[in-house]
Amino acid sequence: MVSKAAGNDDRTRVGPCALYSSPALAQGTSAAATDAPAKEVETVVVLGTRRTDRSVATSASPVDVITASEITSQSTANVIDAVKNVVPSFFASQNTIADAGTFVRSPNLRGLPGDQVLVMMNGKRFNRSALVQTFVGGDTALSFGSHGPDISSIPSIAIKNLQILRDGATSQYGSDAIAGVMNFGLRDNADGLEIVARYGKSLDADDGESAQLAVNWGLGLGESGFVNISAEYFDDQGTSRGARRPAAILFEQQNPSLANRLPNFPGPDQIWGSSPTFGWKAVINAGYDLSDKTELYAFLNASSSEGDQSFNFRQTITGTAVNANGVTVNLPAANAAFRNTFFTTPCPANNATCPAGGFILDNNRFDFRSIYPAGFTPRFVGLTESLTAVAGVKGEATSGLTYDVSATISENSLDLSMYDSLNASFGPLSKTRFEYGAFKQKLENFNVDLTYPMDVGLAGPLTLAGGFEWRKESYTVPTGELQSYAAGPYATVQRLFTQTAPGVFAPVTTLPAGVTNIAVPPASSGYAGAPPSSAGTWDQSNYAIYIDLEADLTDRLSGGIAARFEDYDTFGTATVGKISALYKATDILSLRGSVGTGFQAPSPGQSNLQNVTTNFVAGNQVQEGIFPVGSGVARYYGAVPLKPADATNYGVGFILRPMAGTSLTVDAYQIDVENRIFITRPFLVTAADLLVQPVPRQHLWHKIGVV
Repeated sequence: MVSKAAGNDDRTRVGPCALYSSPALAQGTSAAATDAPAKEVETVVVLGTRRTDRSVATSASPVDVITASEITSQSTANVIDAVKNVVPSFFASQNTIADAGTFVRSPNLRGLPGDQVLVMMNGKRFNRSALVQTFVGGDTALSFGSHGPDISSIPSIAIKNLQILRDGATSQYGSDAIAGVMNFGLRDNADGLEIVARYGKSLDADDGESAQLAVNWGLGLGESGFVNISAEYFDDQGTSRGARRPAAILFEQQNPSLANRLPNFPGPDQIWGSSPTFGWKAVINAGYDLSDKTELYAFLNASSSEGDQSFNFRQTITGTAVNANGVTVNLPAANAAFRNTFFTTPCPANNATCPAGGFILDNNRFDFRSIYPAGFTPRFVGLTESLTAVAGVKGEATSGLTYDVSATISENSLDLSMYDSLNASFGPLSKTRFEYGAFKQKLENFNVDLTYPMDVGLAGPLTLAGGFEWRKESYTVPTGELQSYAAGPYATVQRLFTQTAPGVFAPVTTLPAGVTNIAVPPASSGYAGAPPSSAGTWDQSNYAIYIDLEADLTDRLSGGIAARFEDYDTFGTATVGKISALYKATDILSLRGSVGTGFQAPSPGQSNLQNVTTNFVAGNQVQEGIFPVGSGVARYYGAVPLKPADATNYGVGFILRPMAGTSLTVDAYQIDVENRIFITRPFLVTAADLLVQPVPRQHLWHKIGVV
């Protein structure tokens, strides 16, 4: 399959902005006193180039530089929303009910999902989140199957600037940089204390209360080093903008004495708005000069966030009701748990006429209305935690060779649970709270980056860069508690018997009036835990080498070429390259362009995740499963092993600087992606499928991830 994302970025800004920095005066003597003009100081670009003299206006690839003030001025505690508000080509959706996608939002850049954007912190690769995006509704379709990082773990107050490379850069930085690169530069001030507090609440509703407290503190380590500490606490109470369901209104009319048992009564029985979330984030950034040209550095990022999401209302009644607009509507069928009569007397042991697994039709019956008389709305809870530690040394040798050697270790986890739910297949033994365990994504990374300027007779030095990278990723799917995934005794239609003589039983062929006998879904309603057969830990490691050449070929023309080779222990090798150029046509007009190839390696999570969620098809509640391509179910429907997504990135544009302090950039791009990793169309499992291929009975509706 080929996926294309194409578009144009056209922005004009005057004054301090993301495209250049405002004019600055040298400290000491004022411009007025010397009658010397103020010199414009360009923001140095560190993305898309290994040269140290590139700015946003002299880069061969489009780069946005977002200042700290632009980010912290946004009225949000989430850095994702702050970036979305100031970067036109960056978007992040937020669905009201998005399963675990509510706890880890997946942004996209230039029309491609979050795992095709390489995110870095201080130039070092940022770990993926513990969530593979599998939500199948709303405006997150672009992220189906993606496995990207969770940048919301970064406190806004810790950011010095954000540089966004809007160009393919896999050959320079490795897998995932198809759509571009985002590098969060951390604050490094060695003194000063900054405290930011924010509070807000909805004016037209009694909800939306939100508070945030953030602190940044810079400390000097003598004359040679610094420690910069950033911390943030936030508490968002969430919003509710939904109306009461017609089924809930009808239930209240018919059962006024039980109305207070409706979820959230007297408010909407299902929350339709942002979920309550609270937590903290912290960053410690430090550096120490061992000499004039050698620095030790380290930084740490830790965070914890807990969200509580409302699922859909499970009603007890069926019929017609009047909705919030006064229109009579047909209600969906009542939840299967409330449409079944559970008979609880099992057949006697070793009885020839009442076989094992059968039940006796008598007055020993159970109905879930005894637990949820007015229905129930499951609540999904996600605890997201992350910890990243980076340490390294960088410097410059007397020969002009620069080096940067670093190591990264990181873990991101998502611990899921649910309450106000049930596993109908266990009948009266069903629990109402379920623990699914913690999904975990780990990263180990080791980098060596070198640059060396050489005079080869061109208009400027030839910058030769090269490096080595080793990376290991591991993904863990936890085993949920038994009832979170299991099929209990009522997952099939009960075989019922009546006693015709002492110790003699006959099958029931006709049910009494008002009695139903149907199969009910297994697993906890809303989200299913992983059984032992699909839980485990999977690793993937690779090494890479790259080379990069950049130079001013003439006074007006500069260019660069890069190549990268990577070898994975799972799917093999990949080789990619890139060519870029910048031509200064006049003093005010420059033309630029690039073409490059790239790839996105499938993550261990994408290759091995299996999960089941509750969905609604034609008004009926079904269990919807997503299976890894190596499973028997996926292979039955034609799945093949995942391989890297391949991409070709084309970019062309111009930079116009008509006067000092003003800059206009226009860039067009096209990205062709083949073998994109995503989630397939649904496959409805039929009785014939069950006869051909053993499929777990509980998965009545399937989706599988294939290429």
